[in-house]
Amino acid sequence: MALDVGKVRIGVALSDPLGYTAQPLMTLWRKSQGEDFRNLMRLIRKHEVVEILVGNPLHMSGDVSPWAAKVQKFAEELRERSGLPVHLWDERLSSVAAHEILDEAGHDKRDRKHVIDQVAAVVILRGWMEFQEQAAALKQRNLHKQNCANEEDSPA
Repeated sequence: MALDVGKVRIGVALSDPLGYTAQPLMTLWRKSQGEDFRNLMRLIRKHEVVEILVGNPLHMSGDVSPWAAKVQKFAEELRERSGLPVHLWDERLSSVAAHEILDEAGHDKRDRKHVIDQVAAVVILRGWMEFQEQAAALKQRNLHKQNCANEEDSPA
């Protein structure tokens, strides 16, 4: 599950059980922190979530913004409440990418507030999934190189 946590809304996206695709799920309109966590816990249980990704709204320089500090606290509380691994993921330019996706799909600019956060959560989740895939491929290549080197070093 990926979350794009904003001051007014939280965009929610899910991956399929095998982790191949990312789909928008919904937009939660924020009411209170307690209500936000109750709603998220219901979604976590309903969709059998095993890991959570929270977009980290850093400044373009990479520095922690005031909002990023609040989101980081939110992520920590979600980790404590859910008992699940919660990862922060750099979300810089995710909203820009989300608007581009909606532009390409021909989505009306006046009606985006209902879906933009979901699409941003999908962008965040896709970025995480691509990173995980690349890390796994790199690990596999390194293991292969190590095995080849071990075979060369072993006596015939």
